[in-house]
Amino acid sequence: MAIEGWHGWEEYSPFYDWENSRTLGRRDVTFWQRMAARVGGTVLELGCGTGRVSVPVAKVSNHLVGIDRSAGMLERARRRFRRAKLMHSAKLVQGDIRSLPFAGSKPFDLVIAPYGVLQSLIREADLTATLLSVASVTRPGSLVGIDLVPDVPRWSEYRRRVSLKGRWGRSGKKLTLIESVRQDRRRKLTIFDQEYLEAKSKTSKKTHRFSLAFRTLSIPQMVRRVERVGFQIEKVLGDYQGRPWDTRSDVWVIIVSRK
Repeated sequence: MAIEGWHGWEEYSPFYDWENSRTLGRRDVTFWQRMAARVGGTVLELGCGTGRVSVPVAKVSNHLVGIDRSAGMLERARRRFRRAKLMHSAKLVQGDIRSLPFAGSKPFDLVIAPYGVLQSLIREADLTATLLSVASVTRPGSLVGIDLVPDVPRWSEYRRRVSLKGRWGRSGKKLTLIESVRQDRRRKLTIFDQEYLEAKSKTSKKTHRFSLAFRTLSIPQMVRRVERVGFQIEKVLGDYQGRPWDTRSDVWVIIVSRK
């Protein structure tokens, strides 16, 4: 079966926060908070996952809506919102970003697509449908922030490398991440094959296997796509402090507005 952009995320949901808390971590949260505070109004996060960005943004926005396809991701996001006592200022929706279920609702003032969310739309028709759907739930002047991962096609290929080890869950079970990376040059996809080994006891382990795929998208390619569906470019940034983008930047953020 051919891999699709949404494949693997439900299986990834139990491990997403564990992995992210042990890697370098993103520097983007404060950037999205500042943007939401500056814009005001209502915020929509595409692919909100476990609430890594949604919860901090909800603290500074009038109202936040997060949408994700994965029930497992959303359940973890709800727990995070409850712990932060922010459920009153947010709404979490299980749905498809290619067809946003907000027709007839008040337009969003800001839509954010953090860290490579749109690169998981590996079919061109899916990306176009998503951008058109975003246009349909915004108003003239609404802002959209898109964060692209620039280094995906530069990842070296490798097989079954132990990437992380640690304790997981309330019981503190041992967990090991074994990862492989494949580059599909023809389709311009980078595929991460994930294998989590969960120690059930001293003598038994449970294996969780799934794959995540991301497409290569350059700044010029994304600019053409957003302009085609009715947005205009406001800024292209090369870091989360607001410096302009150039080809050497290790952060690619595009800020657009609805015409």
